[in-house]
Amino acid sequence: MSEFGALSVIFDLDGTLVDSEPNYYEASRQVLAEHGVPDFGWADHEGYVGIGTRETVTLWRERYGLPVPAAQLLAALDRRYLELARRHTRAYPEMRAFVELLASADVPMAVASGSSPDALEAILTGTGLAAHLRTAVSAEEVPHGKPAPDVFLEAARRLGADPADCVVLEDAAPGVAAAHAAGMRCLAVPYVPAQADAPEFATASLLLRGGQAEFTARSAYAWLRDATP
Repeated sequence: MSEFGALSVIFDLDGTLVDSEPNYYEASRQVLAEHGVPDFGWADHEGYVGIGTRETVTLWRERYGLPVPAAQLLAALDRRYLELARRHTRAYPEMRAFVELLASADVPMAVASGSSPDALEAILTGTGLAAHLRTAVSAEEVPHGKPAPDVFLEAARRLGADPADCVVLEDAAPGVAAAHAAGMRCLAVPYVPAQADAPEFATASLLLRGGQAEFTARSAYAWLRDATP
């Protein structure tokens, strides 16, 4: 057991470990344009940050009145996203450093994401994060995506960890809500700092209102060490 005792750390992927939202935006823009929605902008996309792809396409169908089956939209979004993600996805340097610090301290870690299993594998392998993050759960593998707690609870189960001993790193309100519902502490790093006043973020154990610009591996590591019973 590490100096952190029974602690396990569960990372969200998109917007937390990696800056994948630009790729998701472009994939979304292309798919929606093909289905008669030509003016999908970045501000529209921000409303879907933190929501799994399965839930996103369901919301598209409602919002834009799309007659296309959700499964068809999901397949198209995943295909376009993977094409972009395999070309380039950037891991946040301080998050990579944090993962490496935790690995050196033998802290069990997992990834719990709304992205598809294929996207998880492609991004973790392509960024090299898979070397330390071998346990990865997609929301497509559980009954409900975030803000339901299912994906975090499944990650804890695979790690053999008690949810009360888990700390989640999240960038979006639905994920923070999911961590809270799972009975886990949360270090929140908002992808959209302007959304930091959303009520979900008030449940975080630590909220870095400035987002990634405020996050450093060493300060997060020190906070975890001090917060560990």
